[in-house]
Amino acid sequence: MKLVSYNIQYGFGGDGHYDLSRAARIVDGADIIALQEVERHWQRTNFDDQPAILSSLLPDYHWVYGPAFDMDASERRDGRIVNRRRQFGTMVLSKLPIVWSRLHALPMRRTVRPLNTRNAALECMIRTPAGPVRVLSLHLAHIAAEERLEQIDYLLAEHRRAPSDGGPWSGADDEPARNWTHGEKEPENPLAAIWMGDFNMEPGSAEYRRIVGSTPYHRGAAYLDGLVDAASVASAPGEDFHTHEKTIDGRLMKRRLDHCFVGGMFAGRVSSVSADIGEVASDHFPVRVDIDLETSLAAHSGG
Repeated sequence: MKLVSYNIQYGFGGDGHYDLSRAARIVDGADIIALQEVERHWQRTNFDDQPAILSSLLPDYHWVYGPAFDMDASERRDGRIVNRRRQFGTMVLSKLPIVWSRLHALPMRRTVRPLNTRNAALECMIRTPAGPVRVLSLHLAHIAAEERLEQIDYLLAEHRRAPSDGGPWSGADDEPARNWTHGEKEPENPLAAIWMGDFNMEPGSAEYRRIVGSTPYHRGAAYLDGLVDAASVASAPGEDFHTHEKTIDGRLMKRRLDHCFVGGMFAGRVSSVSADIGEVASDHFPVRVDIDLETSLAAHSGG
């Protein structure tokens, strides 16, 4: 299956032009898409409802939107309140149905300066041919490693207790007349997971090591309840592999800030990871991952 993660910078390209259709064309065709910096009802983007626009541009996908930033943007028209929210968050689109989703509001540190905003991780459970998988589209803090480490610790704790927590509901329905289950089986909350998004961290950083661990003697190690960098187990993506370019102090910096981390059970299933370097639809480049999610996982995979 083909996965893609893309921070679309709310439709503003590296050329300064606002055009959501460019981002949609780039990700169209992937099986699962994780988007970051998707917004609703901001003046800078013509008060557009971007999830609605993207879903119309990508009509063959199921989708969920998760706002990390949510503010009142309602107005009064013809004597009545038109409720509207100004939102900024992440999105997942999938050719397969999204069985359930939930939004994780990540820890945040209040700043004096610069501006800091709430971050979130949108978690979507998808039943793939390999088995149920929790796919996360996330965006971590941009200011400091300490804040990102707190956010990663939160997500790792949620990840490791997923099977024991269960999904949106569990147990036998003792009030069938209320039809809580709609006749469906208990939804899975598997250990199998894939994290994609803008992590605002580079390989080798403290945050990166918090996710993948330190394995100086066994670099191919993969714990069942752990995560591995898809790029580290795929065919070499090349020396110039990066996902973001920015001039800092007069110097052009090429950094890999966007990543895909896969559960240990998928460590041997990643065939390639690449970035569309040079795309100008955003200030980031999309990350593409080819992974075998067609072959069934063994029963002990934690589903």
